[in-house]
Amino acid sequence: MALHTLLFEFKADDPKSIPVEWSHYGVTGSGDLEVLMEKKEYGGEVKAKVVTPVGGFEKVWEAVLERFVKEFGLGDVLIEINDDNATPIVVYTRLRQSLVEMGFINDKEKRS
Repeated sequence: MALHTLLFEFKADDPKSIPVEWSHYGVTGSGDLEVLMEKKEYGGEVKAKVVTPVGGFEKVWEAVLERFVKEFGLGDVLIEINDDNATPIVVYTRLRQSLVEMGFINDKEKRS
């Protein structure tokens, strides 16, 4: 199975970085995905790398990630996602859960 690597960059209006140097959430081999976030100095930008076995969904990945970054005002972060056929709502949920786990937001904040 060929893997596709997608690269994106986003910038929120008022970017804030994560409160930890790095975090890891999820498991790739679970039929889901894993999310890794690392604090970086990107001038407020977020860089995202997605590795997925599914081709042709670049616009969907871009829309989900852009919504996430802008909704939570994320900045100066590298997001790496290793996908194992997760649906867009699962992707968004895992990203949000990672922010809760690291203390960036509380569990009741920004419920969709």
